[in-house]
Amino acid sequence: MRLRSSRGAPLPLLARARVRLQSWIPTTLRRRRQGAKLATTDDPGRADAAPKPWYADGLRFECTQCGNCCSGEPGAVWFTPAEAQEMARVVGVSVEVFLDRYTRRLGARRSLKELVRNGKHDCVFLDRDSRPGKAVCSLYKARPSQCRTWPWWPEVVESPEAWAETKKRTPCPGMGAGPVHNLVEITIGLTAGS
Repeated sequence: MRLRSSRGAPLPLLARARVRLQSWIPTTLRRRRQGAKLATTDDPGRADAAPKPWYADGLRFECTQCGNCCSGEPGAVWFTPAEAQEMARVVGVSVEVFLDRYTRRLGARRSLKELVRNGKHDCVFLDRDSRPGKAVCSLYKARPSQCRTWPWWPEVVESPEAWAETKKRTPCPGMGAGPVHNLVEITIGLTAGS
């Protein structure tokens, strides 16, 4: 099961292999990074006016600890060297042991390993046993930014259709439920792993 962008390019289910394409960062963010003074579509005559994203009024999300974002089809969970150090510290092993025991090489990068359980590819740190009816991350406080920023990924919030398709295919019962996250919170999530 693959999601497709508005351009027809395939996106992995849940986009576990987070795509960080500059072209998918909202125009407003690119201009802010370039130091331009920003305007909104409320002032369309401004040369630097950027259209508001479709989620400008916010999106509802609350994690239900279902584990669906950490399981499903094969994927990749990328992490930085600093995140590897922190995860190793939490697990209580050296970075070398952590990389050997809990990660796999995918091309030039490393991803957290997956365990096949009941036909699903679970993240090696997904704990389905400690809390009945819940699936929790055993490295929650040290989880990689890819995990921390779900569902605020460029390919998930690219369009209302991408949001709805991700909610359906994951399935993520927390998407569209819970508190409203405003544009600032979503923008921070979108740029956290960049």
